[in-house]
Amino acid sequence: MKILMVSIPNHHFFQWVDQLKDSGHDVIWFDASDGGTKVERINWVTQIKGWKLKWNFPMRHTFKQYLPKIYAYLQKYNEKNLTAVFENIIQEYQPDIVHSFEMRLAGLPILVVMEKHHSIPFIYSSWGSDLYYYQQLGITKRTVSSFLGRVDYLITDCIRDYNIAVANGYRNTFLGVYPGNGGITIDTAKIKDSNQRDTLIIKGYDDGVGMASKVIEALELVPIALIQNYKIVVYSADASVSNQLKSKEFFKSLKVRVINRGAFISNPELLAIMGQSVLHIGNSISDGMPNALLEAMGMGAFPIQSNPGNVSEEVIENGVNGVLINNPLDTQEIANSIEWAILNPDIRAQAQNFNIHLIQKDCNRITLKKDILSFYEQVFIKASYC
Repeated sequence: MKILMVSIPNHHFFQWVDQLKDSGHDVIWFDASDGGTKVERINWVTQIKGWKLKWNFPMRHTFKQYLPKIYAYLQKYNEKNLTAVFENIIQEYQPDIVHSFEMRLAGLPILVVMEKHHSIPFIYSSWGSDLYYYQQLGITKRTVSSFLGRVDYLITDCIRDYNIAVANGYRNTFLGVYPGNGGITIDTAKIKDSNQRDTLIIKGYDDGVGMASKVIEALELVPIALIQNYKIVVYSADASVSNQLKSKEFFKSLKVRVINRGAFISNPELLAIMGQSVLHIGNSISDGMPNALLEAMGMGAFPIQSNPGNVSEEVIENGVNGVLINNPLDTQEIANSIEWAILNPDIRAQAQNFNIHLIQKDCNRITLKKDILSFYEQVFIKASYC
């Protein structure tokens, strides 16, 4: 079976694709953004890159960095049409299935082509803010409905987004809710008991959707005596958050480690930090089911998580196995949640056991691999009989 995957380069996408390794299927990846060189970690996949430029002219990167307006003008004439490129890829590879990850960047750009090839099953995985935040991303309801009208099979990372898809006209097969990365591998040896944990870990996205800066502000409202004995790790930190931590006197006496966004940290290393963390704090105004939340819960960190569109309450019962942030812009609410969680070790201990079991049951990578391989087979078999 030939499966043509369409996605931008993304850590979670690479993890999903790896579920098909050694399956016997021919997996092809069309990089919708044509970003960067070939990805070594999925070197077993046929990777279609280097398709965008008609001419990689001398000093192109210098123009891009120092003369961006001129570069943008030149690129209008120097970039190939994605639709035409993708049509050629369909003709060349003759895929049995096309699977698009994320609508705006990897689904809508190929819609015209997929509408010409109705015999090819089209799977769409909704990620993050993809469906929930589509209007703010500049996509009209009509466009979403048109796209969903061509999708044959839908995968979401939460129930909320399945309901949004149905509300926008989706009527075809729902393959189910899956973590965007295809499942989580939990190393139980890295999970510390509740009373042995010494770290507070915070997701550092602060890009207008991620609101880590509000978490940093909230920490300043927590009595320092409550957190001074903990290490503080901020991972995937945007520059604004890194600068915020450096400039605040409050944090100079604390043990703070910042892992900048874009800096490499392996997934096992990040999970190990989660496995020694008292709390994991994630805050945003829009998201799907965060993979980081599921990973942190699986490693026993007590989650304090924003709840856009009620998505996080699909796995968190407020005050029982985590705390839901109602207003991601309310620093006092976040501070109160941090303080309450630290002062309630018995609740955290009970939540740790519950959350580890929950993630092992619903997100176990080994178990989900069988399901993922099975539904690709079912889609292929159904198409063969049509």
